[in-house]
Amino acid sequence: MAAAGAELRRPAFDRREAAGAVADLGVLVPIAVVLIVSNGLSATAALLPAGLLYLCAAFTYGLPIPVQPLKAFGAIAIAQGLGVDVIAAGAMLMGVVFLVLARSGALGLAARAFPKPLIRGVQLAVGLLFLKIAWGLAADPPAAFAAAAPSPQLAVPLTALVLAAALVLRSRPVTLALVAGGLIVALAGAGGFSAGPSPVTVPALDGAALWTALTVLVLPQIPLTFANSCLATADAARTYFGARAARVTPGRLATTLGGANVLAGTIGGMPVCHGAGGLTAHHSFGARTAGAPLLMGVGLIALALAAGSGLGALMAAFPLPLLAGMLAAAGVLHIRLLRDVREPFDLSVAVAVGVLGVSVNLALGLAVGLGAWWARALAARLRPARAAG
Repeated sequence: MAAAGAELRRPAFDRREAAGAVADLGVLVPIAVVLIVSNGLSATAALLPAGLLYLCAAFTYGLPIPVQPLKAFGAIAIAQGLGVDVIAAGAMLMGVVFLVLARSGALGLAARAFPKPLIRGVQLAVGLLFLKIAWGLAADPPAAFAAAAPSPQLAVPLTALVLAAALVLRSRPVTLALVAGGLIVALAGAGGFSAGPSPVTVPALDGAALWTALTVLVLPQIPLTFANSCLATADAARTYFGARAARVTPGRLATTLGGANVLAGTIGGMPVCHGAGGLTAHHSFGARTAGAPLLMGVGLIALALAAGSGLGALMAAFPLPLLAGMLAAAGVLHIRLLRDVREPFDLSVAVAVGVLGVSVNLALGLAVGLGAWWARALAARLRPARAAG
């Protein structure tokens, strides 16, 4: 049995592993492009933390644990036009917070207070968020993609076609074909790319930048990172890989993402996390070993160092319907994690958390779900006492 387990943990580098490796680009590319083009991040600094965290995940977990940009953090930074110094300060603070939570044991204690229906609700929220982002990419593309983006009348049906192909053909390396086609289109649209890294500078982390980052970026992101990157990713890993996921714990995930964000803050890079939806994308399209994160890590680092100076233009020319369709497929498959929640009350809690999480705020969804769960538990404890009285 031990030998079989060891065999399963050896990195694979076949077509299915490569197809699973690139299946999560629908989250990484859009956020990275806008942060590079609109917020002024160095492309080299943006991709290095993600690439290094992928390598760390490969060696730490031996599984296709994903790496994604911090989604709420990135969305706020983009919407408010925040500069490199504030984004770097936010990354540094996120890293320190999660390292402290992990190493103190506080995160592990908090994780035990969350029942499975709440975690499934978080996973539902992430799946719905993927669908929401995919729709936005097709119907209302970010300004950084505007020059190369097709009209919504064309982008929406193309996205639906990619979504259908990804779902129907996911047992084959369909994402490899999609990404390869997208790269050909991007190279043609960008007119090639410049060689060499883009400049990397140490940001100025003064008091004003730290305070803005804490109040505007970090506090809204902490609940999402705790719930999705730590709790929901650990749960999804157990669902997909069983005993092989023993090392994938909330505390260890907080440690690896925390260290990566300290690095991102130091070089003015893109804040990153582990996301449960990304794990579904990697797994659903073929990734089963550390081969997928090794391929992604090496690929991102190579791009950052060899083509960082022209990478923003190249990534902005990547066809949005391909990214949107792949992202939507990951969202649909992630929502399927709810299929093991069958008890009506548990399902209602999961749905409430998911809907509130994507439409209002995940912290509110978790608060409502926890309140309902513990209120029911308290009522169940009081019932025998009343009957006895």
